[in-house]
Amino acid sequence: MERKNCWKVYSEKRIEKMEQYAKTYMEFLNQSKTERECVDTTINLLEKEGYVDLAKLITENKKIHAGDKIYAAGMSKSLIIFRIGEEPMEQGMNLIASHIDSPRLDVKPNPLYEKDGVAYLDTHYYGGIKKYQWVTLPLAIHGVVVKKDGTIVEVNLGEENDDPVVFISDLLPHIAQEQMEKKAADLFSGEALDVVIGNKPLTSEEGEKEAVKAQVKKILKAYYEIEEEDFLSAELEIVPAGVAREAGLDRSMIMAYGQDDKVCGYAAIHALLHAKDFKRTCVVLLADKEEIGSVGATGMSSKFFENMIAEVMNLKGEYTELNFRRAMKNANLLSADVSSVYDPMFADSFEMKNAAMLGGGLVFNKVTGSRGKSGANDANAEYLGTLRGILDAKEVVYQFAEYGRIDLGGSGTVSHILAKYGMNVVDCGTAVMNMHAPYEVTSKADVYETMRAYKAFFAL
Repeated sequence: MERKNCWKVYSEKRIEKMEQYAKTYMEFLNQSKTERECVDTTINLLEKEGYVDLAKLITENKKIHAGDKIYAAGMSKSLIIFRIGEEPMEQGMNLIASHIDSPRLDVKPNPLYEKDGVAYLDTHYYGGIKKYQWVTLPLAIHGVVVKKDGTIVEVNLGEENDDPVVFISDLLPHIAQEQMEKKAADLFSGEALDVVIGNKPLTSEEGEKEAVKAQVKKILKAYYEIEEEDFLSAELEIVPAGVAREAGLDRSMIMAYGQDDKVCGYAAIHALLHAKDFKRTCVVLLADKEEIGSVGATGMSSKFFENMIAEVMNLKGEYTELNFRRAMKNANLLSADVSSVYDPMFADSFEMKNAAMLGGGLVFNKVTGSRGKSGANDANAEYLGTLRGILDAKEVVYQFAEYGRIDLGGSGTVSHILAKYGMNVVDCGTAVMNMHAPYEVTSKADVYETMRAYKAFFAL
């Protein structure tokens, strides 16, 4: 089959709309480097469009009707968004599920120490990373510190032009002969990814055994009212500093941290906000913890999402256990996660006939998992045929692909978790270059086609 390329079929009007969408997406990325920030940013968008917190409706026991717009947040790190359709929910819903966590470095509970005149924060990497990619970069600190009295201190350091940044050091090449003989996986251990945060000692009459650490503690107290022990109840993430940027001399791409998987999450949000002509209830699920197995109270494996669906059905006067089970079984789901993309510099890692191409539009991954489809959700052909018809009718550009050569590995998503309800499920999202690196790359055209595809899906 001849592969489609978005740039070859786009009109000037389509390119203009794509550029407008890419701009709003990049702004979203800049405001949403952590899952907490992503939830906050999204709620701000939703409330401007008239969405109401489900918790308020439950408290007031208000009935829900067709046309209502509702959201519910889970522990400030996951989110479910509803647009209520005319059809009873037991007849099914149209769901798009994405995740909003990204690989990063997390600050440990007892992180602050000094070694030979340099102060550090001890970290624990989160998700699948190539550890060597995170050294010598300007890094920022994002997150919250919760004090014993319940006070929440928000931290966002390293993003403004006059903010200091932090970093992880590396050995100079002049004396790195022994280091360079190591395998890439062994260049840096997890315990070596400690962040440099200071070098200036505190001067005082009493003197300090660890004067640099003491200076850092003084700064934390002065700027944030944080004591060292407050790290015990903190969620602080180390992420690349800086904003999303256009990439390429032709400005055809976007380079930014956290596009896996906020590129699909934002596309789903935008599509839901602008969806038209839908009869079914349309839902967006934004989950945490996908990068470490979708576990915990805020991951897709949590009962949070199905509990909120049950609450909505109850306020609609439709809830019974049987109706709920029917609603889940009759649902259609897009597991909205990114795909690998063919990289000519590493051509041997791909099987060309089934590789996603940059600029080729939305990517369907019929099967995920590893090697012999281990851990995979293998989408039904009937469902794929229906989706192809919908997208072709809307002139959405899409492609089908697998991650790479079969025996090299693979990837998992949230699809298998939701497929257990017996609903239609397929993985589809945006192709990403440099996936899981500090700065990931997407094609503006692919970003835009992903949103257009999700918008068409909601009308199914």
